[in-house]
Amino acid sequence: MGFRKEVSSEVPTLVHFFAPWCLPCKTMSAMLHTINKEVQGLFNILEIDVDVKKKLGRRYTVKSVPTLLLFKNGEPLWRHVGMLEKVELKKIISELT
Repeated sequence: MGFRKEVSSEVPTLVHFFAPWCLPCKTMSAMLHTINKEVQGLFNILEIDVDVKKKLGRRYTVKSVPTLLLFKNGEPLWRHVGMLEKVELKKIISELT
């Protein structure tokens, strides 16, 4: 499924911009999948490798990884750059989904 179709869903999509060499990105990825299981799939996860999808990273002004963007119906609802504590991220996701 393409990026536009994913983020245009009524189900919120959390886009995780990452790089394979980024250790915090690996931690964030595992945390996102854990939270998604805990909230029983209230949101979709889309992971974008900024080294591969450079144009997409530029389009969303990704200058540092990890960067998270939460979309619903094609509209960005929330953005964060860097790491978050699991409790804080779970709270934000629950409030916005």
